[in-house]
Amino acid sequence: MMYTKETIFNEFKDATKKDQVKKKEVFTNRINYLKTLKEDMIKSPKYFSNISMTTDQLQNLIDDWSAPKPIDAFYKRVFGVTYAEKKSQEDAEYNYVDKKTEDKKPTEETQSIH
Repeated sequence: MMYTKETIFNEFKDATKKDQVKKKEVFTNRINYLKTLKEDMIKSPKYFSNISMTTDQLQNLIDDWSAPKPIDAFYKRVFGVTYAEKKSQEDAEYNYVDKKTEDKKPTEETQSIH
């Protein structure tokens, strides 16, 4: 069976649904799926020739999902900060840009000149 991006997304979505059945969300099915996918990529690379993901990238996902807080692990790996820290940075940048835009809004005096 030739793997496609859509196939992988759908299988991961199924694993996610299995993880969300319990009251407290777990990640075991997603982790197991990613580990199996990595093994399959190593054993049968011809079935993954349409996929641009490497086994190293897949290992990063396995590591992220295996962490106590997967979203924080992902953000730490990609941005060097936790999700909350990145969100706070983005909010501060947005507010700074928004504040600069407010400062440039035309006043009654500048509107009457034009």
